Amino acid sequence: MAPQINPSILSADFARLADEAKAVEGADWLHVDVMDNHFVPNLTLGVPVVESLARATDTPLDCHLMIEAPDRWAPQYVEAGAGSVTFHVEAAAAPVRLAREIRAKGARASMALKPATPVEPYEDLLPELDMLLIMTVEPGFGGQAFLDIMLPKIRRTRELISRHGLELWLQVDGGVSASTIERCADAGADVFVAGSAVYGASDPAEAVRALRNQAEAATAKAAWACDH
Repeated sequence: MAPQINPSILSADFARLADEAKAVEGADWLHVDVMDNHFVPNLTLGVPVVESLARATDTPLDCHLMIEAPDRWAPQYVEAGAGSVTFHVEAAAAPVRLAREIRAKGARASMALKPATPVEPYEDLLPELDMLLIMTVEPGFGGQAFLDIMLPKIRRTRELISRHGLELWLQVDGGVSASTIERCADAGADVFVAGSAVYGASDPAEAVRALRNQAEAATAKAAWACDH
């Protein structure tokens, strides 16, 4: 799969979300961070805003739920128009059941891991997912510095995906920029969430194109991609 760039509206102007979505219409997905001020120490937006965004843009919505009780709330984001819904395994009571419900409602099911959460205990769950998100910062705030110590975890996750022959997307979120995206791609990521690197640029659409070019070039030389 070609690398995908998902601009994060956490770094956008919340007073102009429709315009900010249109500014990156060349992106693969629009990443929507939902925070409840409980699972993470920040509060952002919820179902009504996702419904409005889904009407305002043709770019599919990738909703990342940094919330408590995702088993209860995640299905509502599919109904609101999200094409992909990510829940945190640390918050989910029944991750397999939840992933199956998200899929049954018509969206891609994704599971996120905080930096300190290892991937290995969840190896058997991977076939139930369409995407796995490796957080490369502590979730809760945009603009944080990329954690290089996550690169080995990305590599191990890619090895697990390859070992089982899965068509599983591997997303990274946190501190992804022109200076870090190539390392992520080399390690095995193929979906990249970029916030300030896109919306902090003078031309967000060009920033998306430049990041995609970097990711494609790094992927083409990556050992994991050459093995396929």
